[in-house]
Amino acid sequence: MLVAPSVLSADFGNLQRDVEEICNAGCNLVHIDVMDGHFVPNLTIGPVVVSAIAACATKPLDIHLMVENNTFFVELFAPLKPQYISFHIEEEKHPHRLIQKIRSLGIKPAIVLNPHTPPESVEYLLKNLDMILLMSVNPGFGGQSFIDSVIPKAKRLSEMRNRLNPKCLIEVDGGVNDQNIHALKEAGVDIVVAGSYVFKHENRAKAIKSLQI
Repeated sequence: MLVAPSVLSADFGNLQRDVEEICNAGCNLVHIDVMDGHFVPNLTIGPVVVSAIAACATKPLDIHLMVENNTFFVELFAPLKPQYISFHIEEEKHPHRLIQKIRSLGIKPAIVLNPHTPPESVEYLLKNLDMILLMSVNPGFGGQSFIDSVIPKAKRLSEMRNRLNPKCLIEVDGGVNDQNIHALKEAGVDIVVAGSYVFKHENRAKAIKSLQI
């Protein structure tokens, strides 16, 4: 299991310290939540702050767009060369076109599904994707409780992925901890995003290690 701590839960007064700490502690990716105050009721960080994160991170960036006007934000963050850029299927009218655009920029494209969105909504896009992110909380804020229905949803998606595009990774974001990590692993999940669990743990290296099963 790969672990992508979400910097949304970091101490923004000591952001460089926290990013360097999770990288040194053995995380696999650094997860960046970009929110515009429209698609979700929260406003987070722009390319200036993410550029500062990229400068001190020794692990690849995983940028999760929770925004309207996805194309604008893709173009805004593409120069930072993250490994992944993911966008919500619920917001995008032309997902296939945007997938092609992200890939043309040398970035791996990913699609995000909200808790209520069925895996079948990406069936005809799956062969073009490098990752699918399943939200296990309603997007917008950190520290929420895990929605258990993501487990059977991940299993359904994993079966579809294995049939159509075995190289596509499955990521889960929201309420992940050492209590649900084994069920996620058994469901076929490859990457977990963990914010509060990692950053609020007294030993962040231990927290990351407990998820890398």
